[in-house]
Amino acid sequence: MKIIFMGTPDFAVPSLRILIESKHEVLAVVTAPDKERGRGLKISFPPVKEFAVENNLPVLQPEKLKDEQFINSLKNFNADLFVVVAFRILPKEVFTIPPKGSFNLHGSLLPRYRGAAPIQWALINGEKETGLTTFALDEKVDTGNIFLQEKIKIEDEDDFGSLHDKMSLLGAKLVLRTVELIESGSFELKKQDGSLASPAPKITKETGKIEWNKSAKEIHNLVRALSPHPGAYFYFGNKQIKIYKTKIDNSVSPGTGKIMQIKNQLFAGCGNGTLEILELQQEGKKRLNADEFLRGFRFDTY
Repeated sequence: MKIIFMGTPDFAVPSLRILIESKHEVLAVVTAPDKERGRGLKISFPPVKEFAVENNLPVLQPEKLKDEQFINSLKNFNADLFVVVAFRILPKEVFTIPPKGSFNLHGSLLPRYRGAAPIQWALINGEKETGLTTFALDEKVDTGNIFLQEKIKIEDEDDFGSLHDKMSLLGAKLVLRTVELIESGSFELKKQDGSLASPAPKITKETGKIEWNKSAKEIHNLVRALSPHPGAYFYFGNKQIKIYKTKIDNSVSPGTGKIMQIKNQLFAGCGNGTLEILELQQEGKKRLNADEFLRGFRFDTY
């Protein structure tokens, strides 16, 4: 089939790769506009664009998805199908263009965790399992009828980085299976049960602020969900400190909100239980393990 692929971040790259390497033809890629990044404000390409350029694919980067010129460009490709992975919310004028429709890959077992950050919220909530869903696009976000789903176990040592990478690879296989299912014409779409829906809103700065009166387990899961980025954080005096790795260790009891240093180890008292802080970062400094961090930083009573 002739496909137009839409996506922006690293998560979408394996899906684009598997389609390029398949028997299907990727006609073009639609991604976000380039951004200025860093102190020198150098132009930075989205990861999907970088991969598309390496593979000599035409790239469209519309500012507005309802732009008439953009919509006409899409129509002129005469694609059979649009495949969407980690992109913006498509207007009806766009997702209804191809005769075989448009489908999206979502990082949860829909209708659970509808929204922008399904992987993070599954970790925040301490889930032991999550998954991926391909579904036909509809006007309401993440509500379309389901093609396929695939479960994945969340390991105790998983953080956002590791789970994201595993899910992006598994998702790519699910994308290809969905394309082949649509090509065959022999499939039944499954309607989502809205009563089972749960939200996965965008991660904000406030989401990452550690509240020490919560349990050690809750804070541990927050740290996992926001590692390696953007990082869960707290303030020591006027310094912001991000935490990237912890483990629950109730062998010591510093007291709620207290930071205790024992030799080269660092412990934080929570509302229920204690966390050992294994990796952290002072604002403007490098990410370090606790031993390295304590060589240049001293915690007094917090």
